[in-house]
Amino acid sequence: MTESLVFKEAPKRLLSVDAFRALNMLCMIFINDLSGVKGVPYWMDHAKRMEDRMGFADTIFPAFLFIVGLSIPLALDRKIKKGGSSGSISLGILSRSLALLVMGFFHVNLESYSNAAILPEAVWEILITLAFFLIWIDYSDAISKMTQNILRIAGWAILIAMAIIYKGGERHSAETHWMRPEWWGILGIIGWSYLVCAFAYFLVKGNFTGVIIAFLVFMGFNIVDHGLHLKLNIIGIYDGSSISLVLAGTVISMWYARMVSKGFNTKVWVALFAAGCLVIAAGFLIRPYTEGISKIRATPSWIFICTGISILVFEIMIYLVDCKHKKNWFSLIWPAGTATLTCYLIPYLQIGLYNLFGFQYPDFLNYGWGGFFRSWAVAFVVVIIGGFLERKHLKLKI
Repeated sequence: MTESLVFKEAPKRLLSVDAFRALNMLCMIFINDLSGVKGVPYWMDHAKRMEDRMGFADTIFPAFLFIVGLSIPLALDRKIKKGGSSGSISLGILSRSLALLVMGFFHVNLESYSNAAILPEAVWEILITLAFFLIWIDYSDAISKMTQNILRIAGWAILIAMAIIYKGGERHSAETHWMRPEWWGILGIIGWSYLVCAFAYFLVKGNFTGVIIAFLVFMGFNIVDHGLHLKLNIIGIYDGSSISLVLAGTVISMWYARMVSKGFNTKVWVALFAAGCLVIAAGFLIRPYTEGISKIRATPSWIFICTGISILVFEIMIYLVDCKHKKNWFSLIWPAGTATLTCYLIPYLQIGLYNLFGFQYPDFLNYGWGGFFRSWAVAFVVVIIGGFLERKHLKLKI
Protein backbone atom coordinates (compact mmCIF):
# COMPACT_ATOMS: atom_id res chain seq x y z
CA MET A 1 0.00 0.00 0.00
CA THR A 2 1.18 3.54 -0.64
CA GLU A 3 1.92 6.01 2.12
CA SER A 4 -0.99 8.17 0.94
CA LEU A 5 -3.35 5.72 2.62
CA VAL A 6 -2.17 6.64 6.12
CA PHE A 7 -3.08 9.83 7.97
CA LYS A 8 0.31 10.92 9.32
CA GLU A 9 -0.73 13.14 12.23
CA ALA A 10 -4.54 13.10 12.23
CA PRO A 11 -6.29 11.26 15.06
CA LYS A 12 -6.78 7.52 14.66
CA ARG A 13 -10.40 8.02 15.64
CA LEU A 14 -12.22 11.33 15.54
CA LEU A 15 -14.53 11.52 18.54
CA SER A 16 -16.34 14.27 16.66
CA VAL A 17 -17.51 11.67 14.15
CA ASP A 18 -18.98 9.55 16.95
CA ALA A 19 -20.67 12.62 18.42
CA PHE A 20 -22.05 13.62 15.01
CA ARG A 21 -23.29 10.06 14.45
CA ALA A 22 -24.90 9.96 17.91
CA LEU A 23 -26.75 13.24 17.34
CA ASN A 24 -27.80 12.12 13.87
CA MET A 25 -29.13 8.74 15.05
CA LEU A 26 -31.04 10.40 17.91
CA CYS A 27 -32.68 12.69 15.34
CA MET A 28 -33.37 9.75 13.01
CA ILE A 29 -35.21 7.84 15.74
CA PHE A 30 -37.11 11.02 16.62
CA ILE A 31 -38.12 11.67 13.00
CA ASN A 32 -39.15 8.04 12.42
CA ASP A 33 -41.39 8.14 15.50
CA LEU A 34 -42.72 11.58 14.57
CA SER A 35 -44.04 10.12 11.30
CA GLY A 36 -46.95 8.73 13.33
CA VAL A 37 -47.81 12.13 14.79
CA LYS A 38 -50.34 14.47 13.19
CA GLY A 39 -50.21 18.24 13.24
CA VAL A 40 -46.41 18.57 13.29
CA PRO A 41 -44.88 21.84 12.07
CA TYR A 42 -44.61 22.11 8.30
CA TRP A 43 -40.87 22.78 8.35
CA MET A 44 -40.11 19.70 10.42
CA ASP A 45 -41.77 17.01 8.31
CA HIS A 46 -40.65 15.43 5.02
CA ALA A 47 -41.52 17.38 1.91
CA LYS A 48 -43.95 15.75 -0.51
CA ARG A 49 -42.59 14.09 -3.64
CA MET A 50 -43.24 16.93 -6.08
CA GLU A 51 -42.59 19.81 -3.70
CA ASP A 52 -39.56 21.99 -4.36
CA ARG A 53 -38.36 22.22 -0.75
CA MET A 54 -37.05 20.18 2.14
CA GLY A 55 -37.89 19.97 5.81
CA PHE A 56 -35.74 19.15 8.81
CA ALA A 57 -36.59 15.45 8.36
CA ASP A 58 -35.09 15.53 4.86
CA THR A 59 -31.62 16.40 6.20
CA ILE A 60 -31.21 13.46 8.59
CA PHE A 61 -30.57 10.47 6.30
CA PRO A 62 -28.19 12.34 3.95
CA ALA A 63 -26.21 13.43 7.02
CA PHE A 64 -25.92 9.79 8.05
CA LEU A 65 -24.58 8.87 4.61
CA PHE A 66 -22.11 11.75 4.89
CA ILE A 67 -20.98 10.34 8.26
CA VAL A 68 -20.50 6.90 6.67
CA GLY A 69 -18.15 8.62 4.25
CA LEU A 70 -16.30 10.40 7.06
CA SER A 71 -15.58 7.04 8.67
CA ILE A 72 -14.32 5.16 5.60
CA PRO A 73 -10.74 6.56 5.48
CA LEU A 74 -10.33 6.28 9.26
CA ALA A 75 -11.61 2.69 9.41
CA LEU A 76 -9.75 1.36 6.36
CA ASP A 77 -6.49 3.13 7.20
CA ARG A 78 -6.67 1.63 10.69
CA LYS A 79 -7.00 -1.87 9.24
CA ILE A 80 -4.14 -1.24 6.82
CA LYS A 81 -1.85 -0.01 9.60
CA LYS A 82 -2.63 -3.17 11.56
CA GLY A 83 -1.33 -5.19 8.62
CA GLY A 84 -4.64 -6.29 7.11
CA SER A 85 -4.27 -7.95 3.72
CA SER A 86 -6.16 -6.84 0.63
CA GLY A 87 -8.21 -10.02 0.80
CA SER A 88 -9.22 -9.61 4.43
CA ILE A 89 -10.12 -5.95 3.97
CA SER A 90 -12.15 -6.72 0.83
CA LEU A 91 -13.94 -9.54 2.65
CA GLY A 92 -14.74 -7.15 5.50
CA ILE A 93 -16.26 -4.62 3.10
CA LEU A 94 -18.32 -7.34 1.40
CA SER A 95 -19.57 -8.90 4.64
CA ARG A 96 -20.57 -5.53 6.10
CA SER A 97 -22.41 -4.56 2.93
CA LEU A 98 -24.15 -7.93 2.71
CA ALA A 99 -25.38 -7.64 6.32
CA LEU A 100 -26.91 -4.23 5.61
CA LEU A 101 -28.47 -5.44 2.37
CA VAL A 102 -30.06 -8.47 4.08
CA MET A 103 -31.54 -6.34 6.86
CA GLY A 104 -32.71 -3.69 4.40
CA PHE A 105 -34.30 -6.36 2.18
CA PHE A 106 -36.33 -7.78 5.07
CA HIS A 107 -37.37 -4.30 6.24
CA VAL A 108 -38.60 -3.35 2.77
CA ASN A 109 -40.77 -6.44 2.61
CA LEU A 110 -42.18 -5.64 6.03
CA GLU A 111 -43.84 -2.63 4.36
CA SER A 112 -45.96 -4.89 2.12
CA TYR A 113 -46.61 -7.71 4.60
CA SER A 114 -49.97 -9.32 3.87
CA ASN A 115 -52.67 -10.29 6.34
CA ALA A 116 -52.84 -13.59 4.43
CA ALA A 117 -49.49 -14.64 5.92
CA ILE A 118 -49.35 -17.34 8.57
CA LEU A 119 -47.87 -15.12 11.28
CA PRO A 120 -49.18 -11.71 12.30
CA GLU A 121 -47.04 -8.87 11.00
CA ALA A 122 -45.96 -7.90 14.52
CA VAL A 123 -44.62 -11.39 15.24
CA TRP A 124 -42.76 -11.52 11.91
CA GLU A 125 -41.23 -8.09 12.64
CA ILE A 126 -40.08 -9.12 16.12
CA LEU A 127 -38.62 -12.41 14.93
CA ILE A 128 -36.57 -10.95 12.08
CA THR A 129 -35.21 -8.28 14.43
CA LEU A 130 -34.23 -10.88 17.01
CA ALA A 131 -32.58 -12.87 14.22
CA PHE A 132 -30.53 -9.80 13.25
CA PHE A 133 -29.30 -9.60 16.83
CA LEU A 134 -28.43 -13.29 16.98
CA ILE A 135 -26.45 -13.14 13.74
CA TRP A 136 -24.63 -9.82 14.01
CA ILE A 137 -24.28 -9.21 17.73
CA ASP A 138 -20.77 -8.44 18.97
CA TYR A 139 -20.51 -11.44 21.29
CA SER A 140 -18.42 -11.22 24.43
CA ASP A 141 -15.28 -13.33 24.68
CA ALA A 142 -16.92 -14.89 27.73
CA ILE A 143 -19.22 -16.78 25.36
CA SER A 144 -17.56 -19.79 23.75
CA LYS A 145 -17.07 -19.89 20.00
CA MET A 146 -19.32 -22.93 19.78
CA THR A 147 -22.16 -21.13 21.55
CA GLN A 148 -21.66 -18.07 19.33
CA ASN A 149 -21.86 -20.23 16.20
CA ILE A 150 -24.99 -21.99 17.47
CA LEU A 151 -26.68 -18.65 18.14
CA ARG A 152 -25.71 -17.31 14.72
CA ILE A 153 -26.99 -20.46 13.01
CA ALA A 154 -30.24 -20.09 14.96
CA GLY A 155 -30.51 -16.50 13.72
CA TRP A 156 -30.04 -17.54 10.10
CA ALA A 157 -32.55 -20.37 10.58
CA ILE A 158 -35.13 -17.86 11.83
CA LEU A 159 -34.52 -15.54 8.87
CA ILE A 160 -34.82 -18.40 6.38
CA ALA A 161 -38.02 -19.60 8.05
CA MET A 162 -39.47 -16.07 7.99
CA ALA A 163 -38.59 -15.79 4.30
CA ILE A 164 -40.24 -19.14 3.51
CA ILE A 165 -43.55 -18.26 5.17
CA TYR A 166 -43.57 -14.65 3.92
CA LYS A 167 -46.54 -13.37 1.94
CA GLY A 168 -46.74 -9.83 0.64
CA GLY A 169 -49.40 -7.81 -1.13
CA GLU A 170 -52.29 -5.52 -0.37
CA ARG A 171 -53.35 -5.79 3.24
CA HIS A 172 -56.71 -7.42 2.60
CA SER A 173 -56.16 -8.83 -0.88
CA ALA A 174 -56.15 -12.53 -1.69
CA GLU A 175 -53.36 -11.96 -4.22
CA THR A 176 -49.95 -12.35 -2.61
CA HIS A 177 -46.33 -12.41 -3.67
CA TRP A 178 -43.01 -13.50 -2.18
CA MET A 179 -40.24 -11.20 -0.94
CA ARG A 180 -38.87 -8.79 -3.52
CA PRO A 181 -36.64 -5.68 -3.54
CA GLU A 182 -39.14 -2.97 -4.42
CA TRP A 183 -36.38 -0.77 -3.02
CA TRP A 184 -33.53 -1.61 -0.67
CA GLY A 185 -34.64 0.26 2.43
CA ILE A 186 -32.54 2.62 4.53
CA LEU A 187 -30.06 -0.06 5.59
CA GLY A 188 -29.87 -1.47 2.07
CA ILE A 189 -29.09 1.94 0.58
CA ILE A 190 -26.34 2.35 3.16
CA GLY A 191 -25.07 -1.12 2.25
CA TRP A 192 -24.87 -0.45 -1.49
CA SER A 193 -23.32 2.99 -0.94
CA TYR A 194 -20.73 1.67 1.50
CA LEU A 195 -19.87 -1.18 -0.86
CA VAL A 196 -19.19 1.15 -3.81
CA CYS A 197 -17.46 3.91 -1.83
CA ALA A 198 -15.27 1.68 0.36
CA PHE A 199 -14.03 -0.22 -2.68
CA ALA A 200 -13.52 3.04 -4.58
CA TYR A 201 -11.33 4.31 -1.74
CA PHE A 202 -9.50 1.00 -1.46
CA LEU A 203 -8.92 0.58 -5.19
CA VAL A 204 -7.40 4.05 -5.63
CA LYS A 205 -5.24 3.28 -2.55
CA GLY A 206 -6.57 6.24 -0.62
CA ASN A 207 -5.38 8.72 -3.22
CA PHE A 208 -7.10 12.04 -2.55
CA THR A 209 -7.39 12.96 -6.23
CA GLY A 210 -8.80 9.53 -7.05
CA VAL A 211 -11.53 9.88 -4.41
CA ILE A 212 -12.42 13.37 -5.68
CA ILE A 213 -12.73 11.99 -9.23
CA ALA A 214 -15.02 9.21 -7.96
CA PHE A 215 -17.21 11.83 -6.24
CA LEU A 216 -17.36 13.96 -9.41
CA VAL A 217 -18.31 10.93 -11.51
CA PHE A 218 -21.28 9.96 -9.34
CA MET A 219 -22.34 13.54 -8.65
CA GLY A 220 -22.14 14.22 -12.38
CA PHE A 221 -24.25 11.14 -13.02
CA ASN A 222 -26.91 12.52 -10.67
CA ILE A 223 -26.82 15.99 -12.25
CA VAL A 224 -27.14 14.60 -15.78
CA ASP A 225 -29.92 12.24 -14.71
CA HIS A 226 -32.04 15.04 -13.24
CA GLY A 227 -30.97 17.76 -15.64
CA LEU A 228 -31.99 15.70 -18.67
CA HIS A 229 -34.88 13.89 -16.90
CA LEU A 230 -33.44 10.46 -17.74
CA LYS A 231 -34.82 8.69 -14.63
CA LEU A 232 -31.96 6.20 -14.57
CA ASN A 233 -32.09 3.46 -11.96
CA ILE A 234 -29.04 1.19 -11.84
CA ILE A 235 -29.17 -1.45 -9.12
CA GLY A 236 -27.21 -0.35 -6.08
CA ILE A 237 -26.39 3.00 -7.68
CA TYR A 238 -29.84 4.37 -8.52
CA ASP A 239 -29.12 7.94 -9.65
CA GLY A 240 -25.82 8.20 -7.79
CA SER A 241 -27.29 10.32 -4.97
CA SER A 242 -26.49 8.14 -1.96
CA ILE A 243 -23.01 7.29 -3.23
CA SER A 244 -22.33 10.99 -3.84
CA LEU A 245 -23.26 11.81 -0.24
CA VAL A 246 -20.96 9.10 1.12
CA LEU A 247 -18.08 10.14 -1.14
CA ALA A 248 -18.60 13.77 -0.12
CA GLY A 249 -18.01 12.71 3.48
CA THR A 250 -14.92 10.75 2.43
CA VAL A 251 -13.48 13.76 0.61
CA ILE A 252 -14.05 16.03 3.61
CA SER A 253 -12.55 13.47 6.00
CA MET A 254 -9.40 13.17 3.88
CA TRP A 255 -9.19 16.92 3.32
CA TYR A 256 -9.47 17.61 7.05
CA ALA A 257 -6.76 15.01 7.79
CA ARG A 258 -4.44 16.58 5.21
CA MET A 259 -4.93 20.05 6.67
CA VAL A 260 -4.29 18.77 10.20
CA SER A 261 -1.13 16.92 9.14
CA LYS A 262 0.20 20.11 7.52
CA GLY A 263 -0.50 22.21 10.61
CA PHE A 264 -3.13 24.45 9.03
CA ASN A 265 -4.72 25.34 12.39
CA THR A 266 -6.68 28.52 11.75
CA LYS A 267 -7.13 27.73 8.06
CA VAL A 268 -8.99 24.51 8.95
CA TRP A 269 -11.93 26.44 10.39
CA VAL A 270 -12.08 28.96 7.57
CA ALA A 271 -11.77 26.26 4.91
CA LEU A 272 -14.48 24.01 6.36
CA PHE A 273 -16.87 26.93 6.88
CA ALA A 274 -16.25 28.23 3.36
CA ALA A 275 -16.68 24.74 1.89
CA GLY A 276 -20.01 24.25 3.66
CA CYS A 277 -21.35 27.62 2.55
CA LEU A 278 -20.15 27.20 -1.04
CA VAL A 279 -21.72 23.75 -1.38
CA ILE A 280 -25.04 25.05 -0.04
CA ALA A 281 -24.84 27.96 -2.50
CA ALA A 282 -24.15 25.51 -5.33
CA GLY A 283 -27.32 23.65 -4.38
CA PHE A 284 -29.43 26.78 -4.72
CA LEU A 285 -27.70 27.81 -7.96
CA ILE A 286 -28.38 24.47 -9.64
CA ARG A 287 -31.92 24.25 -8.26
CA PRO A 288 -33.80 25.66 -11.31
CA TYR A 289 -32.08 23.31 -13.76
CA THR A 290 -32.26 19.94 -11.98
CA GLU A 291 -35.84 19.48 -10.79
CA GLY A 292 -35.61 21.62 -7.65
CA ILE A 293 -34.94 20.48 -4.08
CA SER A 294 -36.34 17.06 -3.22
CA LYS A 295 -35.24 14.23 -0.96
CA ILE A 296 -37.71 11.73 -2.42
CA ARG A 297 -36.47 12.42 -5.95
CA ALA A 298 -32.85 12.74 -4.69
CA THR A 299 -32.12 15.86 -6.72
CA PRO A 300 -28.64 17.43 -6.99
CA SER A 301 -29.77 20.54 -5.09
CA TRP A 302 -30.84 18.40 -2.15
CA ILE A 303 -27.49 16.56 -2.20
CA PHE A 304 -25.46 19.78 -2.28
CA ILE A 305 -27.49 21.58 0.40
CA CYS A 306 -27.46 18.58 2.76
CA THR A 307 -23.74 18.07 2.16
CA GLY A 308 -23.07 21.72 3.01
CA ILE A 309 -25.15 21.48 6.19
CA SER A 310 -23.30 18.29 7.16
CA ILE A 311 -19.91 19.95 6.66
CA LEU A 312 -20.90 22.82 8.95
CA VAL A 313 -22.26 20.49 11.64
CA PHE A 314 -19.11 18.36 11.40
CA GLU A 315 -17.02 21.49 11.91
CA ILE A 316 -19.00 22.35 15.04
CA MET A 317 -18.51 18.80 16.34
CA ILE A 318 -14.75 18.96 15.71
CA TYR A 319 -14.57 22.21 17.67
CA LEU A 320 -16.69 21.01 20.60
CA VAL A 321 -15.47 17.43 20.95
CA ASP A 322 -11.96 17.18 19.50
CA CYS A 323 -10.73 20.67 20.36
CA LYS A 324 -12.66 21.73 23.45
CA HIS A 325 -13.03 18.15 24.76
CA LYS A 326 -16.74 18.51 25.47
CA LYS A 327 -17.50 14.84 24.90
CA ASN A 328 -19.39 14.84 28.20
CA TRP A 329 -21.99 17.13 26.61
CA PHE A 330 -23.04 14.12 24.50
CA SER A 331 -22.64 11.44 27.17
CA LEU A 332 -26.36 10.70 27.42
CA ILE A 333 -26.68 10.03 23.68
CA TRP A 334 -23.17 8.65 23.09
CA PRO A 335 -24.41 5.03 22.61
CA ALA A 336 -26.20 6.23 19.46
CA GLY A 337 -22.76 6.93 18.03
CA THR A 338 -21.05 3.72 19.14
CA ALA A 339 -23.97 1.25 19.11
CA THR A 340 -25.69 2.91 16.18
CA LEU A 341 -27.19 -0.14 14.48
CA THR A 342 -28.47 -1.42 17.83
CA CYS A 343 -30.28 1.87 18.46
CA TYR A 344 -31.68 1.85 14.92
CA LEU A 345 -33.17 -1.64 15.31
CA ILE A 346 -34.65 -1.27 18.81
CA PRO A 347 -37.73 0.66 17.51
CA TYR A 348 -38.61 -2.34 15.33
CA LEU A 349 -38.93 -4.40 18.52
CA GLN A 350 -40.81 -1.54 20.18
CA ILE A 351 -43.32 -1.15 17.37
CA GLY A 352 -43.70 -4.92 16.99
CA LEU A 353 -44.51 -5.30 20.69
CA TYR A 354 -46.90 -2.32 20.57
CA ASN A 355 -48.82 -3.89 17.69
CA LEU A 356 -48.72 -7.37 19.18
CA PHE A 357 -50.32 -6.26 22.44
CA GLY A 358 -52.48 -3.53 20.92
CA PHE A 359 -50.81 -0.69 22.80
CA GLN A 360 -51.70 2.83 21.68
CA TYR A 361 -50.59 6.21 22.95
CA PRO A 362 -53.24 8.54 24.41
CA ASP A 363 -54.64 10.93 21.82
CA PHE A 364 -52.75 13.95 23.16
CA LEU A 365 -49.46 12.14 22.45
CA ASN A 366 -50.42 11.56 18.82
CA TYR A 367 -50.92 15.17 17.86
CA GLY A 368 -48.99 18.46 17.84
CA TRP A 369 -46.72 19.35 20.73
CA GLY A 370 -47.75 16.28 22.72
CA GLY A 371 -46.58 14.07 19.87
CA PHE A 372 -43.46 16.22 19.44
CA PHE A 373 -42.32 15.64 23.02
CA ARG A 374 -43.41 11.99 22.87
CA SER A 375 -41.12 11.37 19.90
CA TRP A 376 -38.16 13.02 21.63
CA ALA A 377 -38.86 10.94 24.74
CA VAL A 378 -38.97 7.76 22.65
CA ALA A 379 -35.68 8.69 20.96
CA PHE A 380 -33.89 9.23 24.27
CA VAL A 381 -35.33 6.05 25.82
CA VAL A 382 -34.22 4.02 22.80
CA VAL A 383 -30.68 5.42 23.04
CA ILE A 384 -30.54 4.73 26.78
CA ILE A 385 -31.63 1.13 26.15
CA GLY A 386 -29.00 0.90 23.42
CA GLY A 387 -26.39 2.05 25.92
CA PHE A 388 -27.53 -0.55 28.43
CA LEU A 389 -27.28 -3.31 25.81
CA GLU A 390 -23.84 -2.06 24.79
CA ARG A 391 -22.61 -2.31 28.39
CA LYS A 392 -23.96 -5.86 28.50
CA HIS A 393 -22.05 -6.71 25.29
CA LEU A 394 -25.30 -7.01 23.33
CA LYS A 395 -24.71 -4.44 20.60
CA LEU A 396 -24.64 -5.27 16.92
CA LYS A 397 -21.37 -4.96 15.05
CA ILE A 398 -20.86 -5.42 11.33
